[in-house]
Amino acid sequence: MDKTSLNDFITLVRDVWQYGVYGIDIGKITLALLVFFFFLLIRGFFSALIINRLKALAEKTKNTFDDRIVDALENPLRFIPIVIGFFLATEILALEESSQLGAYNLNRSLITFNIFWALYRLVGPLSQSFSGLQGIFTDSMISWLIKTIRALVFFLGAAAILEIWGIEVAPLIAGLGLFGVAVALGAQDLFKNLIAGIFIIGEKRFHPGDWIRVDGIVEGTVEDIGFRTTTVRRFDKAPVFVPNSKLSDNAVTNYSRMTHRRISWKIGLVYGTTLDQLRAVRDRIESYVLSSADFAHPPEVPTFVRVDSFNDSSIDLMLYCFTRTTNWGEWLAIKEALALEIKHIVEGAGSSFAFPSQSLYLESLPDGLEDFPLPETPDKEQAAKKPASAPAT
Repeated sequence: MDKTSLNDFITLVRDVWQYGVYGIDIGKITLALLVFFFFLLIRGFFSALIINRLKALAEKTKNTFDDRIVDALENPLRFIPIVIGFFLATEILALEESSQLGAYNLNRSLITFNIFWALYRLVGPLSQSFSGLQGIFTDSMISWLIKTIRALVFFLGAAAILEIWGIEVAPLIAGLGLFGVAVALGAQDLFKNLIAGIFIIGEKRFHPGDWIRVDGIVEGTVEDIGFRTTTVRRFDKAPVFVPNSKLSDNAVTNYSRMTHRRISWKIGLVYGTTLDQLRAVRDRIESYVLSSADFAHPPEVPTFVRVDSFNDSSIDLMLYCFTRTTNWGEWLAIKEALALEIKHIVEGAGSSFAFPSQSLYLESLPDGLEDFPLPETPDKEQAAKKPASAPAT
């Protein structure tokens, strides 16, 4: 290889180095990549230095509001070194005018995305300030308000990024409006459930944590009231996702709003129970209920212990009373103690509980009815002596 060829090769290498990729110097590309990856590497250091410092300052305060603020901003803060690294990398490349505009828009988009991401994350901690609205709105309404604010922040962020790239949002919304009309015609159930959910929350029929029953649909504990469905967890722990329209159009029994729990029994005593025994059993059961602090008393609630009816095989006493507790477990314990006490009272009075039975009385045969003798059965010897019948011809 002569000296001229060597110079041509060096010139070619220099030319490729300077205009290697879309007219961009390979040295600048390498430097830009090194800068970008450097900021990726210091991302962890930045997090440890800035975020941990902010957490330490937040822990010194008595309230938890600032702690939640720092936790919400943690991921957007971790994204800042990536934004800075990409910006410096595009500056080092010194792109042409057309490419520079794209890089500029991309940098603006990243910054806009990070800002609205931080705002979206801040909605959760800032919702604590809505606690003063609990006297006006229910927890479900506040939850819906938070979801609406987050959706608004997301929409505004998307619109801002689209505007950066020259896409006008207003004509797009107008075009989507016509499309939305067509979709709405086929999504009537969706809007019906949405409106039903608003009515459920506005009327305060039930709240998360309430025990409800809708005949033929579901019974269980409400977990969440969504835009379209309400999640109800049955007592076998299986979740049921019920359309809001089902809960709005049907009668809903909310057991969590009971003021008392009822006990309504029929106590059957045998017909051999005397009047004194009946009065004694009735009075002692009534005295037990009215003297116990576990039961609510008149005039707060009606309470009855009365001889009610004469059944086929028993004399029935009616016991009708209410417990003060509405807790199911406590109610079962009180009911059990009442049942044991009633058994003790009945046996102590010398009576007993009746059970279904029937009695058959046979006095005598009607006059003029004679006894008919039963036909005699021939013994085996006579049967053996009897000649066999001739065979048929």
